[in-house]
This record gives sequence, structure tokens and C-alpha cells, in this order.
Amino acid sequence: MRKRKSFGLFLLSAVLVGIIPADAMHSPGTKADTNTYVAPVYKALPLGAVKPAGWLRHQLQIMRDGSTGHLDEVYNKIKNDNGWLGGKGDGWEETPYWLDGAVPLAYLLDDKILKEKVGRYISWTLQQQRPSGYFGPLTKSERENNIPIGVSNAADGEDWWPKMVMLKVLQQYYTATNDARVLSFMTRYFHYQLEVLKTCPLGKWTEWATSRGSENIMIAQWLYSINKDKKLLELAALLESKSFAWTSWLGNRSWVIDAAAQQNDQHWMRRHGVNVGMGLKAPALNYQRTGNKHYLQDLHTGFTDLMNLHGLPMGIFSADEDLHGNAPTQGTELCAVVESMFSLEEIIAITGDPAYMDALERMTFNALPTQTTDDYNNKQYFQIANQVNIKRGVFNFSLPFDREMNNVLGMRSGYTCCLANMHQGWTKFASQLWYSATGNGLAALTYSPNEVTAKVGKNNIPVTIKEDTGYPFEEQIRFSLATQQSVAFPLQLRIPAWCEEAVVMLNGQKLRSEKGGQVITIQRTWNNNDQLTLQLPMSVRTSNWGRNSRAIERGPIVYALKLTEQWEKGHDEAEGDYFSVYPKDDWNYGLPEKVIATPAQYLQVSNIQPVTADFVWNLAHAPITITTTGKKIPEWKLVDDVAPQPVTDRNGVYKGKVNEKEEVITLVPYGCTKVRIVAFPVVK
Repeated sequence: MRKRKSFGLFLLSAVLVGIIPADAMHSPGTKADTNTYVAPVYKALPLGAVKPAGWLRHQLQIMRDGSTGHLDEVYNKIKNDNGWLGGKGDGWEETPYWLDGAVPLAYLLDDKILKEKVGRYISWTLQQQRPSGYFGPLTKSERENNIPIGVSNAADGEDWWPKMVMLKVLQQYYTATNDARVLSFMTRYFHYQLEVLKTCPLGKWTEWATSRGSENIMIAQWLYSINKDKKLLELAALLESKSFAWTSWLGNRSWVIDAAAQQNDQHWMRRHGVNVGMGLKAPALNYQRTGNKHYLQDLHTGFTDLMNLHGLPMGIFSADEDLHGNAPTQGTELCAVVESMFSLEEIIAITGDPAYMDALERMTFNALPTQTTDDYNNKQYFQIANQVNIKRGVFNFSLPFDREMNNVLGMRSGYTCCLANMHQGWTKFASQLWYSATGNGLAALTYSPNEVTAKVGKNNIPVTIKEDTGYPFEEQIRFSLATQQSVAFPLQLRIPAWCEEAVVMLNGQKLRSEKGGQVITIQRTWNNNDQLTLQLPMSVRTSNWGRNSRAIERGPIVYALKLTEQWEKGHDEAEGDYFSVYPKDDWNYGLPEKVIATPAQYLQVSNIQPVTADFVWNLAHAPITITTTGKKIPEWKLVDDVAPQPVTDRNGVYKGKVNEKEEVITLVPYGCTKVRIVAFPVVK
């Protein structure tokens, strides 16, 4: 690692002094592309093939009954005269953002009312495409001149960026319905885009389009996988050349170092956490388009560096709004969480790398649930790892805003992009629990209760697999197969890296044992009522994070100090109602060295209650607790609303005053908390 870091620092210095032109760092074309499209290792199943069950279905039902199902009724920006329905209202990102989560929700739950609701926007968009291929809300020029946007007047069009989001909406809608209009719609638009990008580049209207070109590339390459139109690969390469150079930045390392060192207004869009979350998929997309495996190394290097320099225990990087280091007092924007999740889902399909499957689960089961209220009607713009209160304030954020509302739980607090965008997190995770695999098989790559139906084997025989589990809390996942006739097909299962040795049982008999960190294949002829069980023993362990802090983990879940919550409701004239949350208990505990040295001896795991179908991510429903001992650090106190991490020596031990008395403390799943300590200092 030292040699690689030294090379990265040399490269940065060379650019700064002019030895290497800066543009050379921005062109993936320097890696001898083979220009051979590579089919993804795994293919997403049609939307609706996976039916969530148990606690996950309940989570989606809460969303349907709350803001996801009714945002167009309660949020004026989408409610009033919507531009995506032909009005003069919102014509930018927030309506497509909402649909990007509401469309999959409608089909996951097979909800007729929600399908009809989202269908209005899809129908309008498809029907109102201009003859040139341009689409979207009516532009100012079109209203004034009554001339539709075409190649000759493309400059009178509007921002490329929101169209990228709507393309993702249409892609999902197509996989659910096979509506052929979508493919011809996209083909016309992409041909238009290829022609006019020469005069109307991505950044003509906003830098958001330049920073997020990966979203556009992804859909163009998806369409190519269907119709083999080579112009789509030409477009994708052009878009890559005009977009932020995420692949080069991730692979060359100097970008992530600079983001850790510089927190000013220079090139902040390159540090913007949501942009980074979207940009993660860029190297994988470049690999898919070209077949150049160097891009996969860029991705591995970049993601590893990102989490080393900016990573937080709940599995996401700091993004408040910018990348902001790995101190547990930094924040992360909700949009950064859901966009990073989606990028990982795409990366998983393209690469088949189980490391990204582990990363996705850690992010989903820890960072995602804590940032919204139980009814899914309020959200935090920024969550904090060691969050000892939720309130108005400046905190350590790179963008605190004047009204200081970025940490509270409110519908409209902070930027409302997250209010519109948060809905894709759970829905896309649920829809991609299973993938189609090589040999016309199936692959379960992340786990939650569900039922999947697909056609498998040489003769496309329908099978239904019911996945019954209390995962991520339970160690056992049970698969029940239903089929009208015996069928041979490969079934792939991921064994997480945190699992030392998994056991696979078939119809009550041990089939095999497997080490963690891989995807295994079970190739056999399956019969009706076959019962497959995957046992994933979850031992307790500790991990090292920023400022020499330690986190407690079991399976994919990170555990945080349980603090009794005191909720208070407030109101801001501009941003509406919101909630603050304060702890009723002391939080300033360190973990004794002995706990870190031998966690299995000093961390006691208790199953408090089963994970039932009415499970909600809160303290009352926490199914698992871990008890241990802690010692109070008297001088660990709030400073500007945050709890600055106590300084430790190189051995990781806090040398300041610590109470001699050990006290019993209780840890619960991070996702069930609102106020907490998750990154603990270590004490004698």
C-alpha cells in the first residue's frame, strides 16, 4: 500500500507542477480500451418478479401509506401545476426523483392506485416527446414561440440532468410492463442527444449534468444490451468524455486525498457527496462498454480509498454536503446514501464482485433506516455517526445553511431533494435481491424476506422461491422452492466476508460448508418443495474507524449505544414542522481494552424479540442487543453540538481521565437509533 500511495502523491505533484497535463488525469481513453461490450455478470430481473415479504414488505407499505405514496398530495412543489404533466411548475429533478422510487414501489406491492398515479407522469412524458427526440416539460421557448425543440434550436432546450433521472424511471417501468414505447422513445432521444451534444454540451445549463453523466451512460448502455444499436455506445463514450472524470479520479488517488485536505469553495462539485455516490458506478460502466479490466481496478482502488479517508462505521462516507473526512462527528446526506446504494447495485450486476454486495448490505441495514421517521414522512438531511442529539445547529457540516435545519427530522428541512429522492433506497434494494445468473439460473446476492418468480433452466420452467428469514438479524435464511416439474438450474448464493464458515443444508441434510467472501453455485436438478437453508453464523467483532475509534459489529449490522430518546416538535416558518431528539441517558463512555482484545468474551448477544412482519427500525422493535461494560470519560462533552472524538495515542488508548468504575452498557442496531455513540474511544 505504501508504494501505491507514494505513486498517487507523485502523480498529484506532477500535475500541480505541470509535468503531467491535468487533462491526462481525466481521460479513460488512455487505458487502451478494447471497445468490446461486456455483458453484465448478473442481469436484473423484471420489476415485480421479486415480491418483498415480512419486515421488508411492511417497510414498503409504510412508504406507500406515507410520503412515497402521497408526495404529490402533500408537497406543493410536485403537487402544483407540475411541469412533468404539462404545467408550469416543477420541471427539474424532484418529480423524477420521486417517481424513481414511487414507480418500483407501485409494482413491488402491485398497488393499482399507485400504478395509476405514477402512470400519469409516464404517459405524459412518452406522449409529449418532440419529433426530434427531445423530451421533458415544455420549455420557456416552446411556450413563447410555439416551436418544439429540435436539432436546429436545441439551445432553447433545458437541462440534461433531470432527463437522466426520468430515463431511470422509464427503464424500471419498461422492465415491469414491456411497454414497447419506451424503447423507441429512448432510441429517438439518444440519437437526438448524440447529434446535439456537439453544440449543447452536458454543462450548458448546469454542472449537475456534467457531474452526473454516469446516469445517462448507464441507460444508453442498457438500451444497447437490448437493441445492439452501435450509436448508443458512441453516445456513451461521448458522454463519458464530457462528464466529470470519476474513473480517473477514483483510480489515480490524488482526488480523494485532495478532498480530505481541502474544504473550500474550489471544485466543490467534485467533492459533493451525492455526485460521488453517483460517480462510483462510472468505472464499472466504462468496463462494461470497453472490456478494459483496468477500470475494475480503478473502482476497487477508488472505493477502498474513499472508505479509508472518508468512511464512517455505518458503511457510508461523509457527505455534508462534501466529502469531509472520517471523523465520527461528520454528517452524511440522505441522497448520498440512496445514490451510493443504487451505484453498488449496478456495480454488483456488472462485476459480480461479492465485496460490493457486502458493502451494499452494510449501507442499507445501517445508514439507510436511521435517517427517516417510522412513518417515512420526515427525514434528516444529514445524519451523524456519533449523533448525541438531533437539533438545529451548525455542527461540523461543510454546508450548515443559515437556518441551521440540516440535522433535524422534518419533511422539508434542509434541501428538499432528499424528500423527493429518498424513496429509491428501499425499493431498488428490494427489487434487486435476486438476479438472473449464467446458465439461466438465479442468484441471491443480498438477503431479506421475499418471494421471487422466474423462468429457469434450458426450457424456461417457472419456479417460485420463497425466502423466509429475519435477516439481517437472524443467522438463518430458508429457501422453499415451488415448481410444476423438476428443473435443473444453477442457484447462486453469496457468503458474506464477515462469515467465517457458512453451512448449506438441503432438505434437512448438510450439503456443504463454504468460507466467506464468495458467491457459491449449487448446480442440481431441483424438485417441488425442496428446502434449502443457508446458515451464516454471526460472531461479534470490532472494527477500527476515524480517530482510532472502535465499532461493534455482528453480521452486517453495526451496534450503537442505546440511549433513551426525548422527542420535541418544533416549527420553522420557512421549512415547516420538524423534530429534535435528545438523549435522556449519559453517552460519554469508552470501551475497555479487554473488550477490543477479546470481543467474544466480553460482548453478550441477546435475542430480545423475533423479527415479525410489523417490524419497524426503532428502539422498541430492536430484536438484538449486545451488552458489555464501559467507562465514563468525564471530559468528553459536547462542543458546538457535536462530541469531538477523544484523542488517543498510537496504540489507540485514551490517556485522559477515565472513571474507574465499569458500568454495564447496552448496544442496539445502529439503524434502530436516532441518538447514539457508535464509534467508541478505547480506555484502560
